[in-house]
Amino acid sequence: MQITRSKIAIVGAGNVGSSFAFALMISGLSREIVLIDSNKTRAIGESMDLNHGVSFGKPVQVYAGGYEDCFGADVIVITAGARQAPGETRLDLAGRNVEIFKKIIPQIIKHNSSAILLIVSNPMDVLTYATIKITAFPTERVMGSGTVLDSSRFRYLISKHCNIDPRNIHAYIIGEHGDTELPVWSHANVGSIPFSRYCSLCKRPCAGIGELDKIFEGVKNAAYRIIEAKGATYYAIALALVRIVEAILRDENSILPISSLVQDYYGINDVCFGLPSIINHKGVSNVLGPDLSDYEQQQLRHSATTLKEIIKGLKL
Repeated sequence: MQITRSKIAIVGAGNVGSSFAFALMISGLSREIVLIDSNKTRAIGESMDLNHGVSFGKPVQVYAGGYEDCFGADVIVITAGARQAPGETRLDLAGRNVEIFKKIIPQIIKHNSSAILLIVSNPMDVLTYATIKITAFPTERVMGSGTVLDSSRFRYLISKHCNIDPRNIHAYIIGEHGDTELPVWSHANVGSIPFSRYCSLCKRPCAGIGELDKIFEGVKNAAYRIIEAKGATYYAIALALVRIVEAILRDENSILPISSLVQDYYGINDVCFGLPSIINHKGVSNVLGPDLSDYEQQQLRHSATTLKEIIKGLKL
């Protein structure tokens, strides 16, 4: 089932929110896009700029609005919050952005208590958990962007290393969207061939395990490098958000590593982080926890513990 006349509300018209609106407009997925921001002038300017390109694409109505315009939205995407500064980790933002969410989430659900909420603001996993607590929504209707972008970075860097189209690389980053995330090398494959076996078939020179470490370090440090170079990341995450929203609006039952509430996975409970999950028009249909190696399990528990320690220090 595809929602034929969909409405998407974007709370936060900064770099990420406006880039997402642009990518969404090009995709043709939504017929109505509303930008909501505490800086109403910024939201008006972004909507004007977008509308001036409407004649080049699919019919869409783009406008700046207030929280009352969340009414009728199928998906509400939240990108609002303090920005990550150079040298600052995503988790450093937790306290400030949770307080911001305590103000904006009640205003959203006052006007729309049936939409799917997609959290993008950092630290995204912590804020996804906070949103579940603030809203008391069914957990399937609250998700974070998870490690969808991280997994895309992972596939891209593997593809560059192997000289293979990234669309033929199947590999996930799971856990926190941040410093404690982990690569699931045990399930990575190239065109259905397990990555460990593909390496033995590949004719290209490779330095072995050291190269794999370099690939993952490139994934983990990507945001820091981009922030240092240009101040913020927004293009790739905008495309990742379009992919998530597409899976929702088209009722695809697609598998994407979004962030949602994790229960009883290798003894991990009551925390949100990225795991492959089935996404459809109801939100998170099912969380698919892959079988992990002993080392991967250890890494994932560390990631979960790190997030839970942050959550413990917040007033939720």
